[in-house]
Amino acid sequence: MPVLTTDAESETGIPKSFSNELLSETMEEIEHTCPQPRLTLIAPAPFADEISCQCQAPHEKLTITQACLGTPVDRPVRVYADGIFDLFHSGHARALMQAKTLFPNSYLLVGVCSDDLTHKFKGFTVMNETERYEALRHCRYVDEVIRDAPWTLTPEFLEKHKIDFVAHDDIPYSSAGSDDVYKHIKEAGMFVPTQRTEGISTSDIITRIVRDYDVYARRNLQRGYTAKELNVSFINEKKYRFQNQVDKMKEKVKNVEEKSKEFVNKVEEKSHDLIQKWEEKSREFIGNFLELFGPDGAWKQMFQERSGRMLQALSPRQSPTSSPTRGRSPSRSPSPPSPWVFNKASPPSSPKAASASISSMSEGDEDEK
Repeated sequence: MPVLTTDAESETGIPKSFSNELLSETMEEIEHTCPQPRLTLIAPAPFADEISCQCQAPHEKLTITQACLGTPVDRPVRVYADGIFDLFHSGHARALMQAKTLFPNSYLLVGVCSDDLTHKFKGFTVMNETERYEALRHCRYVDEVIRDAPWTLTPEFLEKHKIDFVAHDDIPYSSAGSDDVYKHIKEAGMFVPTQRTEGISTSDIITRIVRDYDVYARRNLQRGYTAKELNVSFINEKKYRFQNQVDKMKEKVKNVEEKSKEFVNKVEEKSHDLIQKWEEKSREFIGNFLELFGPDGAWKQMFQERSGRMLQALSPRQSPTSSPTRGRSPSRSPSPPSPWVFNKASPPSSPKAASASISSMSEGDEDEK
């Protein structure tokens, strides 16, 4: 006879309340074994298929408020960000930094779409999928890279990778026949917006290359790339090489002009210094000349001294007086010689001459009387 069970009992005959309590206790005993964020940067981030989350603990749904408060404490908040990441640049890195720092304890998973999917929905890429995968692995903010990520996120994908939130800029992303591929994520309360970096994007970089194609083609030809590698025609190759030669000549002329300007400047500086030194020396020479040959110069004084000495040497000296009675006034004429003094060397030659001399002497005496 079969045993009838009541509504309060399970099919095994155990009451449902007891079964729920036993299940909750069993689930509480299971610890979270989710991968933890990278603490060191000595190795690139792993791929998801190499380190998938095998945690058996229940993965309860979190709200943004709970995640901001740092709960749960026993596991990190798993944040997902996806993209093409072609020509990985600072705008990509800044978006991943924002996704990584949304919550106190975050584990950032980055999904990268394959070449086939990207070419189908977006267009041709510069970097292939392997290069794009490796670029993401070496970004410091990335904890795990998911290769061949889906274009539109499905519940199965979110469940498989135990994703709590999806981070992306808030601009509607219309693609694959949808006005916004993140619409269902936003409605589920799992979307966290990030800010775009203005002035930098993959499309902007490609636009620069296309706009300045001739410049980059000439650059690579000069660096050793062949025209075949650059997909450049024979005529364009010759044109680019000729332009490179012209640019080299212009550069040489520019260098010569700069060097000549520097030389002229140096000559001007040196000439200015020489002029200043010449002016200083000329002033010094003129000053020394005036000190020596000026109106009150040393040469005039020396000339006057020497001329005075010469005059003294050339003028005769007066003989000193032997009798004190002769000290008369210099205005008085000297007395005539005495007639009585006879010249011993010439005696009178005849008596007539002797008488004449005596008579003259007598006349002189009368005059004196």
